[in-house]
Amino acid sequence: MPTSSRVKNIMIVAASRVIKLLANITKLFSYVFHTFFPNKRFTLPGYAAPLLKPKHTSVIPQIIWQTNFTNKVTLPVYLNYLFNRLMAPRFEYRFMITEARYAFIAQNYDGALLDSYSKLQIGAAQADLWRLLVLYKHGGVYLDIDAHAIWPLSHVVPTTIDELYVTTRRGELSNYFIASKPNNPHLWQLIERVHQNINENALTNVFELTGPGVFIKLLDQNSVPTVSYRHACNQGSFTNEYFQYIDKKAGKWTKEQQTVSIIRQEE
Repeated sequence: MPTSSRVKNIMIVAASRVIKLLANITKLFSYVFHTFFPNKRFTLPGYAAPLLKPKHTSVIPQIIWQTNFTNKVTLPVYLNYLFNRLMAPRFEYRFMITEARYAFIAQNYDGALLDSYSKLQIGAAQADLWRLLVLYKHGGVYLDIDAHAIWPLSHVVPTTIDELYVTTRRGELSNYFIASKPNNPHLWQLIERVHQNINENALTNVFELTGPGVFIKLLDQNSVPTVSYRHACNQGSFTNEYFQYIDKKAGKWTKEQQTVSIIRQEE
């Protein structure tokens, strides 16, 4: 590895550790904040223009996409959003709640895909399919609501590439960070597989049915561009399960799928 690359990697790892430390401090403060203001919520915008004018055209549109069951969020989730805006000042921001996701799919895709989406009863599974559909249509960078960049996003996603996938601590593909151009054939393959999984209704875990398991089975890591989470994007530094699901009794999908069928049973 060239010296310059080694220095850059060291800088990124150092930045990641500093960000995690500062983020965890804000998380501790948030417990105090919400003790005194338990009902205080902050609003995530459906759209926010770039903070700075983009310098160059990019194969992958400079858009950050996120979704959640509500746009009224706790302080940690809002701080996570603000931090991503600072790390991607030349990216516009687009956000959709549950109802907006459905409306988007109904407007842009055929009835078969909308029917598959409508069968999903767990929000995380819906979000898994929606992120593929919105990126296939518009392109951009998808981030989970608890995910944040650890390096300027314009450097993580160069202007010349047409897709980028994140790998986890285990070295496996995940879907909490996806960057893609519109009409990406790999995304369409993923969409078709999720659609197939829903129709077959043979899987009982969101991870395998609509989530990272689909990426792991379908995409060849040796043929698609990937980036380690260590150099791109972390989760859960600013927020955690408590702050994300404080207003959702069902809790995180890992709990919800234990009591709710992922796919609505036909009567």
